[in-house]
Amino acid sequence: MIPFLSASKAFRVLWLYSVFAVLHTPCSADPPYNICSSNANYSMNSMFQYNLNLLFQNLSSAASLSHFNKVTIGNSSDRVYGLFMCVNYKTLDTCKEYVDIAIQNINRLCPNRTEATDWEEYSQLSYSNQNFFGKVGVGNIPLWNKKNITNPDEFAPTVRSLLANLSKEATFNASSSMIATGNANFTDHDTIYGLVQCTNDLSTEDCYKCLQNSTDEILSCCYFYRGARVLNRNCYLRYELYNFYQNATESDAFPPTLPTNPAGKQSNKSSKIVIVIAAAIILACIIMVALLSSWAYCHARRNRSRKEKNKIILEEPPLQDIHGPTRTDSSYQNIEGMDQIKSQDFPMISLAIIHEATNGFSDLNKIGQGGFGPVYKGTLPDETEVAVKRLASSEQGSDEFMNEVSLIMKLQHKNLVRLLGGCVEGEEKLLVYEYMPNGSLDVVLFDERRRALLDWRKRFNIIVGIARGILYLHEDSRLRIIHRDLKASNVLLDQHMNPKISDFGMARIFEKNDSEANTARIVGTYGYMAPEYAMEGLYSIKSDVFSFGVLVLEIITGRRNAGFRLSKHAPSLLAYAWRLWSEGKGLELMDPLLTESCCKTEFERCIQVGLLCVQEDPMDRPTMSSVVVMLRSETVALQEPQQPAFSVGRFTVQSGHSLRSPDDLSINGLTVSAVLPR
Repeated sequence: MIPFLSASKAFRVLWLYSVFAVLHTPCSADPPYNICSSNANYSMNSMFQYNLNLLFQNLSSAASLSHFNKVTIGNSSDRVYGLFMCVNYKTLDTCKEYVDIAIQNINRLCPNRTEATDWEEYSQLSYSNQNFFGKVGVGNIPLWNKKNITNPDEFAPTVRSLLANLSKEATFNASSSMIATGNANFTDHDTIYGLVQCTNDLSTEDCYKCLQNSTDEILSCCYFYRGARVLNRNCYLRYELYNFYQNATESDAFPPTLPTNPAGKQSNKSSKIVIVIAAAIILACIIMVALLSSWAYCHARRNRSRKEKNKIILEEPPLQDIHGPTRTDSSYQNIEGMDQIKSQDFPMISLAIIHEATNGFSDLNKIGQGGFGPVYKGTLPDETEVAVKRLASSEQGSDEFMNEVSLIMKLQHKNLVRLLGGCVEGEEKLLVYEYMPNGSLDVVLFDERRRALLDWRKRFNIIVGIARGILYLHEDSRLRIIHRDLKASNVLLDQHMNPKISDFGMARIFEKNDSEANTARIVGTYGYMAPEYAMEGLYSIKSDVFSFGVLVLEIITGRRNAGFRLSKHAPSLLAYAWRLWSEGKGLELMDPLLTESCCKTEFERCIQVGLLCVQEDPMDRPTMSSVVVMLRSETVALQEPQQPAFSVGRFTVQSGHSLRSPDDLSINGLTVSAVLPR
């Protein structure tokens, strides 16, 4: 022990030495590489720890969607900032795998730290209690290939030139997204391959600065090696004599060697210093292991006790308050119909649990706006991720709340979102659903960058999955249900991009022998509403078929029907699709991102099915059972569709072609309908 330091200060010094040693000795040549900040620790079971765990969950989910993401969770002193970046030449599945590994390692190697960074083979992850977004991190970690180059003086200028060109391309080329790869000839037999990449929160100037610093670092330490890379919190740089970013390998090139002394020479004095430091590190490690073991044992006991107290068992009889005794009937007297639901197995979750799970309904947890209120992401005490729908205060909202509860409790299908429970306390009315990590279809489909995640096979599977879900509602469930608000934002995507229909607040139950009904209160979304519903208040299963047809055309084109503007000859996506299909140019509708993956026969079949579904006369539209057969069978002959229904805000009946025979439908006697789009 150092005599002039207190025990606590001496321990901190030894810990800093151990961090230094981990980053600068060859015994840790394999990942993870990490830096644990020594500026402060957070308290166990604190709000900061809760926010950090929530941050890690968000980053993990985001890694399946993109190679970079940043997240902020919490408020004031408990706020935590975090980001990850994966190398772009690896798949998103690999990205998520390595981000999850980084989260595990950072928890293991940097416990209770308010700031830390971890690098894995293909990812880097950082978090802090201070906002570091858009700021270049200090300190680089160079790693190099074990093999030397025979002529480093000629090799280094070629590497520098390649990396300089790639750095300029990544930062000053608008389409590069701060990533660039390329190669340069070194000899007749050797080609140098390089990659540079920055986190997307940096400005172009800071990205270029980060890459320049990394280039200087890599050429000052490692220019006599055949390959090397530099790790930084905000940028990544690598070169090799093989095409690593096309997944080529060099069997004995890695694990890389971490820097000790490139010249390979050390004085006797340095050796003695290393021995003293090593001894101190061993002593510090023994003390730390003892302390951590004691802490882990106590923490495990507290966790077990807390989980037993807060455990949510959805199979238990309803109305058991997780935080207290059985609720009284007075909690539910303000919602008509709650007594009926109480008699059924509808798990009730306490408001305190949901409030904690959503971080107090924080705006940072808000993930969308449902048919009757906002939707928040939450994590229950048993680590279950959920989506919480919060009812806005209104009588109309209460009706929709009861409607959704009574409907979805009776529905079970893999293409319908699953209800886990609910809460009614005071003014709060909440529904708790399974969480869909990929969000709603519209968020992915209509985003220029995220749409690339949906190749043709995924899009076709989404179309078929939605069709099967609607078929279940119309024909296969115990009830006959009309959704009435089918649209891209009401289709959620699970971790495998499988679709699940959600938001049953506007749905209506039909008797099995009923065919249609009418309403004076028209609710729905412009661009998806069938003409007979929008203009006359008539709805039936064919109204959902119309909405499905719009969805099909949006999915295969990547364009919204609402707000579509091309020319005066095609005021809507439906009109544009009809014109191209009738002219034999249907393939021109294809989203350019599908060019490589698309099956042309399936694409053309989807266009025709979509146009059949949006025909003006409901009687001409197919049933969903026919739609499923048409989509799945290439041998079924399809009918020729007629011109689709009106565009947004327009409806005309062609001469000699009425909507329906007057005897076939009940007329809405109101001359003005209250159209309430959302």
